[in-house]
Amino acid sequence: MLRQVKTENGWIHGIEAADPRITAFKGIPFAAPPVDKNRWRAPQPCENWEGVRETVRFGPISMQWVPGLGDDIYCREWHVDPEIPMSEDCLYLNVWTGAKSADEKRPVLVWFFGGGLQCGYTAEMEFDGERIARRGIVVVTVNYRVGALGFLTHPQITAEQPEAPANFGNLDQQAGLRWVQRNIAAFGGDPANVTIAGQSAGGGSVMTQLACKDNAGLFSKTVVMSAMIFDPYMRREIGRPELLKDAEKKGEDFFAFLGVKTLEEARAIDAVTLQRSYEQYMQSHIPFFTVQDDLICTGDPIALYVKGDCVDVTMMAGNTGSEFPNSIDADSEEKLAADARRLFGDKADVFLAIPEAKQKTEGLGYAVASGIECSVKGVLTLAAETGRKGYCYCFDPDIPGWDHPGTFHSSDLWFFFESLAKCWRPFTGRHYDLARQMCDYFCNFIRTGDPNGKDLNGEPLPLWNTWSADAPCTMRFLGDGAKASADPLPPLKQFLSDRIVDRIRTLG
Repeated sequence: MLRQVKTENGWIHGIEAADPRITAFKGIPFAAPPVDKNRWRAPQPCENWEGVRETVRFGPISMQWVPGLGDDIYCREWHVDPEIPMSEDCLYLNVWTGAKSADEKRPVLVWFFGGGLQCGYTAEMEFDGERIARRGIVVVTVNYRVGALGFLTHPQITAEQPEAPANFGNLDQQAGLRWVQRNIAAFGGDPANVTIAGQSAGGGSVMTQLACKDNAGLFSKTVVMSAMIFDPYMRREIGRPELLKDAEKKGEDFFAFLGVKTLEEARAIDAVTLQRSYEQYMQSHIPFFTVQDDLICTGDPIALYVKGDCVDVTMMAGNTGSEFPNSIDADSEEKLAADARRLFGDKADVFLAIPEAKQKTEGLGYAVASGIECSVKGVLTLAAETGRKGYCYCFDPDIPGWDHPGTFHSSDLWFFFESLAKCWRPFTGRHYDLARQMCDYFCNFIRTGDPNGKDLNGEPLPLWNTWSADAPCTMRFLGDGAKASADPLPPLKQFLSDRIVDRIRTLG
């Protein structure tokens, strides 16, 4: 087993996973600590070390809310430990490998966690890479800066470092990808066969990296989970980057909130005080996110992808069945009609003629639909028109538990990583069977860019065809297993998907 590996900065020693055929290297530094003068700077080179560094525990999580203090679904699900180490010194990554020698050239997965670019960490229990590594994949999970420390913009930062004025969390991710190119062969991985994947803000981060042409050659496949979030009933897109000059004004507001006037003063504030102040700031202000700096982010990543103005990749993308339903909150059909005319203009009569549009769901409103599903299928349709392959999925089994959560946002992570044995929910055998199938598809895609192939038992998986408008195929992950559906979108979803496509075409 590869228990000891030489990286570009020195030797490291890993630890056997639950399956001793897998070695886990946790807490490998891939950049210098982003503290003091390195706060709000692009990640700087990591210093070398002498001897053998023990990499047997995750590095500290980036500055964020203290996990495990609430009673929301994510504090129940995996943000369970208020004592988990947290630090501004957080640029560490983790590797799981089953390779016995460095020359095996195994395919590589690089994973970016979600959390709205405000929270999240590689130590979350669902991101255990062992089961994927058992299928012959080298798994890398990259930590990155979030919140104000990861995404603050300010005119003084831009003036001091115009070559990297913003998007420090995205730059951390990019540094992790470049580290993989330089080092992953030592772990038995193939730097020429890298897939990047992420969920929610992690999936949005995948899109940001995909749309950055400087990343050509760093990866060839992408998996985007629950991250194309267009609300078909509102004129806004979750994750659309703000212009740098507009975002800088928010940075000035934040400095005023902190009571500082200079970047030097802001860099002198201790990380805990800065984070807690940011949490108070967010109660009445919009948080900091990825911005268009015309460097790592040159426009709306989804629009750049569908235009082909991006790294050339094959994509797998999808959603869960219950996440973020969209609707029109009207108190009568008359108000519904007025809202439809405001939203859809000369297409309103087409919308109102769809029977589903006038169906009202208690507690939600009229015309309930999944904007994420409509977005994913619209985006894959546009990509297919330019000759790029995409695979579409929908995760919609029953999720057990006293809270009856449905297939909530992020619930598929337990299954793709086949880590649901760590979950408190009373999953039964068929859930484990589904997780095994989903992980098989995931790993097949990581290997070849095609999810089809055999399962762990050597049996062919149900056929999963690529998506196109003429031949739509959605792999539905259901309580009784994976089943492909070639059904076209129903009229309401097709109408909304078409409107989202119209909006994407206008984005730059």
